[in-house]
Amino acid sequence: MKVTVHRKAHFNAAHRLYNGEWSDARNAQVFGKCSNPHYHGHNYELIVGVTGEINPETGFVMDMKILRKLIEIEIEEKLDHKNLNEEVEEFKTLNPTAENIAGGDMEPVTFSN
Repeated sequence: MKVTVHRKAHFNAAHRLYNGEWSDARNAQVFGKCSNPHYHGHNYELIVGVTGEINPETGFVMDMKILRKLIEIEIEEKLDHKNLNEEVEEFKTLNPTAENIAGGDMEPVTFSN
């Protein structure tokens, strides 16, 4: 039987959403406050789901301590209290929208149980 387990985490970061080919007015119209050239901050909530078979020996789909550590290393250390546009390599050329943060060009994380 497959089940999904979830772990919630938080991080805080600043960003600027903009398209360099557009005027400041169009960026403001599309992205609102998030197009501020001096950046804009958010408190992000992250919910990670892992789906799989329950291990009959442990009762786990995944050890939640391991998932917590992966979130800490792969998300919090890379994004928390950062200016996403300036300090995170992936977002120097990719608009740091919530969609791109969740599934954009960031390196995928793999693990084995």
